Amino acid sequence: MNCATRSTGIWNDFWSGGLANPLQVIGQITYLIFIKRLDEMQELEERKATTLGVPLERRIFPEGFDGRGKPRKEGEPEDKGEPYENLRWSRFKHFEPRRMFEVVDEHVFPFIRELNGQGSAYAQHMRDARFQIPSPALLTKVVDKLDKLDMGSRDTKGDVYEYMLAKIATAGQNGQFRTPRHIIATMVALVQPKPEDTLCDPACGTCGFPVAVGEYLRKHHPELFRSDKLRRHFHESLFNGFDFDPTMLRIGAMNIVLHGVEGANVAYRDSLAEDHAEDAGRYSLVLANPPFAGSLDYETTAKDLLRVVKTKKTELLFLALFLRLLKIGGRAAVIVPDGVLFGSSKAHKDLRRILVEENKLDAVIKLPSGVFRPYAGVSTAILVFTRTGVGGTDHVWFYDVRADGWSLDDKRQPLLSDDKLGPTPEVALTEVEAVKNDLPDLVKRWFARDAAERERLRTAQSFCVAKADIAAAGYDLSLAQGSRA
Repeated sequence: MNCATRSTGIWNDFWSGGLANPLQVIGQITYLIFIKRLDEMQELEERKATTLGVPLERRIFPEGFDGRGKPRKEGEPEDKGEPYENLRWSRFKHFEPRRMFEVVDEHVFPFIRELNGQGSAYAQHMRDARFQIPSPALLTKVVDKLDKLDMGSRDTKGDVYEYMLAKIATAGQNGQFRTPRHIIATMVALVQPKPEDTLCDPACGTCGFPVAVGEYLRKHHPELFRSDKLRRHFHESLFNGFDFDPTMLRIGAMNIVLHGVEGANVAYRDSLAEDHAEDAGRYSLVLANPPFAGSLDYETTAKDLLRVVKTKKTELLFLALFLRLLKIGGRAAVIVPDGVLFGSSKAHKDLRRILVEENKLDAVIKLPSGVFRPYAGVSTAILVFTRTGVGGTDHVWFYDVRADGWSLDDKRQPLLSDDKLGPTPEVALTEVEAVKNDLPDLVKRWFARDAAERERLRTAQSFCVAKADIAAAGYDLSLAQGSRA
């Protein structure tokens, strides 16, 4: 039985067992995978100690009892609680259902809440862990199926978790937490991450962008793992993500760990409400699809962002934040609502002028309005820019994505086989197929933006517009204005 089939089985077990909220399900799966990993980490330490004939260097599960015994009645011996050894996955998975349920509920979950940063870099996100599996029978089924999954492979672990995350995307209102993977992969292909980069996503959600950057580097720069310095950078400082939703932080932290990065900095932060002096100019790469919730109160908005652009609009504040976070020469590919491109307010115009005149605006890529369905029909675009602080925009490249390989209705069904989807399909597309997936053409033309693309007419699917023409049009960056400029 393959991973997808087992993953489907786990999901169906939750559904039939009375837990139907996708966020609750992925939360409980996250906790159980975390508990399983704790045991695997200690097993690794134990094998190392045995092989080398040295004492155990790092012990996650202490010796003795957890002290969570039931109050004793007069004359009864003291109940010291459960042996820590029984809190390990490899032990309790063999218990009969009611016993397993009691141990996990009354002992294992309190234990992981109190780890508080011990055991691993992401244990801190478990401090609010609550056990919500309703019955011993359901717990037994899920533990049994998770135990049979081959979680030794990074690809397998990532695929299992991505399958679960995809279920969030089909759950209506919760879907805004997940940017489609093929759109993320396209943005990553445009910025071409390097092993020396330091990435930030200040609205990281389930960590889709950090995960995609990690996979890109593994594929295109495998040599980084032969350098102690670069390997340490990869695991400890390359990946940085912030969010203010504890549930998303937990899911995101687990997602990137299961994709093979142990020490990512995935932390709680309200990115628009905090001062960024500490992080200013720290990152060489920003990838993000931030939430656009409308307006914020001036009183709760970071003053350093208001100095860049005086506005309550979250989409403009996030753009100001991206510029603040990037170091000189740092690149960004970010998703914005269409209004950013042509909004007529002073704040809109000021920010577009800053991008064009004070930095290097590389591209405006219009996405189809159905990309984020079924949970949002808003029209969006990808902005690609480089922070310079001294200008540098010569021409801006425009591309109109008309098809992304998936139906643009609420069902979002694939229009091609898996090997022909995304920005870098495994199989070349025929002329008929290429009409259904513009992403490979987008990436190909992007790399010709300073050459052949300069010659295209402005009525074409992609074209370049000189900075002077954009300035003359009041810095309107809409596709229609670009074709007229």
